[in-house]
Amino acid sequence: MKEPPVIWLAEDFRGPFPSPNLALLEPDGLLAAGGNLKADTLLQAYRQGIFPWYSQNQPILWWSPNPRCVLYPEKLHISRSLKRTMNKTPYTIKENTAFRQVIQECAAPREDSDNEQPGTWITGAMMDAYCVLHEMGHAHSIECWQGNKLVGGIYGLQIGQVFFGESMFTRAKDASKIAMVHLCQSRENRLIDAQVYSEHLESLGAENIGRYDFLRKLDTYC
Repeated sequence: MKEPPVIWLAEDFRGPFPSPNLALLEPDGLLAAGGNLKADTLLQAYRQGIFPWYSQNQPILWWSPNPRCVLYPEKLHISRSLKRTMNKTPYTIKENTAFRQVIQECAAPREDSDNEQPGTWITGAMMDAYCVLHEMGHAHSIECWQGNKLVGGIYGLQIGQVFFGESMFTRAKDASKIAMVHLCQSRENRLIDAQVYSEHLESLGAENIGRYDFLRKLDTYC
């Protein structure tokens, strides 16, 4: 049976978004294209379990994959090697002191093993949109510093008791993992949305759950 076409959104789209259950099977989770990156649009999308992900010169693409990769903070896995790094390496963890810089680092070319996907999808428009959300108090960065140098971090949106992780980076051993440990242990979150599975996330305890279960958790915790 042929799948329905992607749903196109007008440039002045104000929502609500189509049901995530209308997302395509191939490519997995593609729901809609077009629309805008205004703060209200983005917040509405995340509350519905939808996020933007697209490359330069593409229209804005909106996704709700099935299954969804999530991390329950109480299930965070800290390996023995990560514990050794945490005990021996003099990192300092800060929040929201270099938000734009964290996004810029996430968007930069990556050569480290902790990050499996290049950040080329973080366009200038995406960066500006999330900085607006940061200024509004919705988007946050967890930063790992080595002296005066930013060596790792995570950024994402906080809505209720859910942290929607957008991207992470590392420039020193286990720096992004240590930022994730801080995120899990310093906030009273019930769920961290990791969006799409990777071995890096799995090593921290992330797991896949069905879209239906994920949306139910959003209804409860957001």
